[in-house]
Formats: sequence, structure tokens, C-alpha cells
Amino acid sequence: MKPASTRVSLLNAAVVVAALGYFVDIYDLLLFSIVRVESLKSLGFAGREMEVGAHLHNIQMTGLMLGGILWGVLGDKKGRLSVLFGSIFLYSIANLLNGYADTFTEYAFCRFFAGLGLAGELGAGITLVAETLPPHLRGYGTMIVATVGVSGAVVGGWVAQVFDWRTSFKIGGVLGFLLLVLRIGVSESGIFQHIKGSAVRRGSFFSLFNHLDRFRRFGLTILMGVPIWLTIGILVNYAPEFAIQWGVTGTVSTAKAVMACYAGFVVGDFLFGVLSQWMKSRNRAVLIALVLNSIASLYYLLAMEGASPEKVYWMCGILGTTGGYWAVVCTIAAEQFGTNLRATVATAVPNFIRFALVPMNLSLLALKPSFGIVRSALFVGAVVVIVALLSLRGLKDSYGKDLDFVEPI
Repeated sequence: MKPASTRVSLLNAAVVVAALGYFVDIYDLLLFSIVRVESLKSLGFAGREMEVGAHLHNIQMTGLMLGGILWGVLGDKKGRLSVLFGSIFLYSIANLLNGYADTFTEYAFCRFFAGLGLAGELGAGITLVAETLPPHLRGYGTMIVATVGVSGAVVGGWVAQVFDWRTSFKIGGVLGFLLLVLRIGVSESGIFQHIKGSAVRRGSFFSLFNHLDRFRRFGLTILMGVPIWLTIGILVNYAPEFAIQWGVTGTVSTAKAVMACYAGFVVGDFLFGVLSQWMKSRNRAVLIALVLNSIASLYYLLAMEGASPEKVYWMCGILGTTGGYWAVVCTIAAEQFGTNLRATVATAVPNFIRFALVPMNLSLLALKPSFGIVRSALFVGAVVVIVALLSLRGLKDSYGKDLDFVEPI
């Protein structure tokens, strides 16, 4: 017997808490990008902010990838709520400690464990929301989570301008602990409870690789979303370095670039989330976003010679808007798989997408000495977008899918 879900309000406790949780998640996740230059200069890495920052970013992303596996499996074995509590506890401690880091090793340690903790937040929240809401409200619910969540980066940018980088990290840790109090009143997913006491095998990460169709769905969903982190981790994160290459007339701040980008993401996640509902198609909404983001990225890389810092920030906002299909990707990940693997996939997919920044960063750093940062970014971006378009074409549209089913594993 299926759990009743048709009478559930769109703004139920699960949606509200998942949205606020993702807000704190994004604040902490993007804070490093925002304070990268300031913090590394204070630790004695002036002039090496891009290279050292890229290594720290890669360490954080490695934590995210491993956490995506760990928390996803736990979400299907123990429940969605256990992940929400455990993940936020870990990343709150890591970000508090990051405020006291004095060496590269200490900084790297904190970024790894912050990434490990941050990995569980979004997937568990999206899974809980997707299983709580009926099909005709599901896309709106995940859109609310993502729209509220990505605004955390805007707040993070503002905090970093008011406080020093150490205090900014400490504030993120305190926000996380405050959020734990709100989660006490949230109930577990009825769909998950329906299979919890059964003999159905749950949370088997490696079962994603021993069945061709499951592996295909998993891989294509990841590759479809990688351009989002090309936008965040390359085009916007290195805006100051691009600005030097363009001969921008003034100083470009990473904090302001990230704030502008995520202000755009707020708009984009809302627009493409609603569009996927109106068009009754997740894939068409993603296709429109990919095309628009590709056009914006080409303009950003090729038409900014001698621009003002304000123009750079405006373009970062446009990149964020056109790349704001994150909510749709996360919804697709949750809809593609059965209840016994849903949290595993919904948690792993966004973190594997984030981890894709590691090979993108390494490729950019390898190409940069020979071709410069602009041409290198063009090459990396072209490969990523082409692969994303091909992946989207091979993925079946999941709009309106009944989620009360299990994977035969």
C-alpha cells in the first residue's frame, strides 16, 4: 500500500528545513571560493592564490565525492533524516575549526572534512522532499529548496565583506548547529518507511556499476550537470585571473563575482524549475539552460577585453542565471532510481558533479602555461558542454514518474 501523499502541502516541514539546510550548505561550500584570495594571502601564499587555491578546492571536492558515497548509502540504509543530522554536524565542526587554521595542512584538513560533511545535505534533502510531495508538486518543491539554498552564497559573500575570513568560517559553523534544532520536528519519508522493514536490499552503491542500465542512468545524470560547476568553479571562481588577462580597468573581487553568480542562480533555479513543470519535461528545461549557458560563457570568455569590473559582475550574474538548472538535475537524479537506491544516487550525483571540478582544474592548470587562461577555459568548456548535451540526449525524461518503486538488486 502506498503512503498517502496527495494532501501534503507544498511548504511542509521537509521542504522548509531542506531549503534552510541547503542555504547553510551553500554558504559553507562557497565560502572558500569567496575568501580564497584573502585567506591565502594572510597565510603567506601571495602571488600563488590560484595554484594553491586550486589544490585546496580539489581536496574539498575529493571530500565531497567520498561523502557523496558515504551519506548516500547511509541515507538508504538508515534513513534520510540520519544523514541530515550527521552531515551537518560534521561540516559545522570542520568550518568552525577552519577559522583557526594557520598552515596549508590545517586548511586542507578542514576543507576535506567540510566537503565530506557537506556532501550529505542536498541529496538527503532532495530525496526527502521528492518522496514527501506528489508528482504534480515535486518539481516546485525541489525548486524551492534550490532557490532558497543557493542564496546562501549571496549571504556568504556579504558576510565575507563585513567580517574577516576566519570569522566568516566560524559564522558558518554556528549557523549549522542552529539548524540542527530546526530538524527535530521533521518526519521521515513515508515511502522509505514503507520498505524499511522489508527484505529489499538498500543502499548498495556498487550495484550502480554491475548493471548496465543503472550505470548508464547514473553516469549520464552526472555528466549532464557538469557545466554548472564549470561555471561556478572555473569561470566565476577565477574571475580575478580572467580579468587580468582581459585588461579589466579595475580590481575584480572573487566575493562579488560569486555573489553575482549565485544571485543569478536564485533566478535560474526558479525559472528552470518552473519551466520543467510547465513544459512537463525535465530534459527540455535542461536543454534550454545548456544552450543559453553556452552562449553566455562564450561571450564571457571572448568579449570582455577592457571591460569594467561592473560588467564582469553582470556577466557572472548572467552565467549564474543560465547555469541555474541545478534543481532540475537534482530532481532528475531522485526520479531516475527506486526507493532503495534513491538517496544513494541523489546524494552521489551532485557530489560527483562537484568532483568533476578536479579534472577541470587540473586540465586548466596544465593548459594555462601554453595557451593562457582564456583559451584553456574555452577548450575545457567545449569538451564539458558537448559531453553534457550527448548525455542529456541519452537520458529518458523523468517528469511525473511515480517514485514508489524499488530497483532489483
